[in-house]
Amino acid sequence: MRIVFYVLVALVSGAVSFAGSWLIWKLSHRYRLYPKIRERDVHTRPTPRLGGIALFLAIAVAFAVGSQLPPLALIFTQPHQVLAVLGAALLIVLIGVADDLWDLDWFTKLAGQILAAGLIAWQGVQISWLPLPGVVASLAPYQSVALTIFVIVLVMNAVNFIDGLDGLVAGVATIASAAFFVYGYYVSYGPTEQSDYFNLAQFITAALIGACVGFLPWNFRRDDERPARLFMGDSGALLVGLLMATSTVALAGQNVPAGAREGLVALIPVILPLAVLIVPLADFALAILRRLRAGKSPFSADRKHLHHRLLDMGHSHRHAVMIFYAWTAVASVGMLLFLIPEQGLLIGGLVLLGGFLVCAIVTLAPLSRRKAIEAAVQSAPPAVAADAGVTEYDPLDAAAGAAVIEHTDAEAAEALQRLHEKEASS
Repeated sequence: MRIVFYVLVALVSGAVSFAGSWLIWKLSHRYRLYPKIRERDVHTRPTPRLGGIALFLAIAVAFAVGSQLPPLALIFTQPHQVLAVLGAALLIVLIGVADDLWDLDWFTKLAGQILAAGLIAWQGVQISWLPLPGVVASLAPYQSVALTIFVIVLVMNAVNFIDGLDGLVAGVATIASAAFFVYGYYVSYGPTEQSDYFNLAQFITAALIGACVGFLPWNFRRDDERPARLFMGDSGALLVGLLMATSTVALAGQNVPAGAREGLVALIPVILPLAVLIVPLADFALAILRRLRAGKSPFSADRKHLHHRLLDMGHSHRHAVMIFYAWTAVASVGMLLFLIPEQGLLIGGLVLLGGFLVCAIVTLAPLSRRKAIEAAVQSAPPAVAADAGVTEYDPLDAAAGAAVIEHTDAEAAEALQRLHEKEASS
């Protein structure tokens, strides 16, 4: 019955997140607490970006409720770790809100992130071991602190970097956290310092799932006429990244799994977080390399993230979000299937291979249509391009390519038909 208590925490968190989002949305519009639309933004309407406050309120209330539930109260036998998580979360939200309202410089934001991660590591939530070929290496205290801070800051920024489409971060975080919760629930490390059956990592994950699910109705784009009403902003994205990283460290980083030398399955606590965050981490790595190559700060903003590229390829806003969901779900489910006795590696491997193949096909599908439209526009006389609404077209220009793709095949066909009729009559 222990799952009931986690479900209760998630429900409380979800209810507070939903109600808090409504309140933040109302107050933001009343006092015009929303920034101007930036060049790199995808949305076209001024939208409040303080949803991270609602997420934090949900997490804080969930912690308060958990402290009163008899089984979950065992987690609070080490209150310094719980207070460190809440303190770090509050610090990150304050920095994120300041950035959402006044656009802080990257150095200030990075310093705040390091401070928040350092607070968590200082209170004992650390990565204490690393899997090396044939051996499990225990880390020295200073190594544990340094590595923990690096991992938490990395995940925070990776999650923040993909926060560019309606419902993207909240949905990806829900899927990834659900997978990690299932892993932590069914795979036991044995007694922890908090309790034999309950631990801080599972508690954080349950609260985070509820907060994200409660926030999604306000953040999800139903169609072009009904976009997101509230963004989580940097405050929300950094908070989600902080909690995801902290739960991972709390569960997998502090306890060396039995049989860690016995193969891939035993290292799932290390591999699973990397797998479910494959898209954010890939986007983060590509962005850093792209900006350093251009001689810019790695934290400077641009419009070349993976979600921007999906839109430029011809995917709709919702379609691009669903593709991110699909990649995350395939990685999560495939890794969890490795836990199946005897045939787990085979089944999980097949699911990963097949799922990634399908995701790749769906992701790249618009390219064939794009090439066909590009060829038609390039080969047609200027009159056809004008009828199709294209005045100037550079095939190497992603923005121009996106404009071409906006025209349907039917419109292109009608333009060609009008040209043929005009040529025939002359």
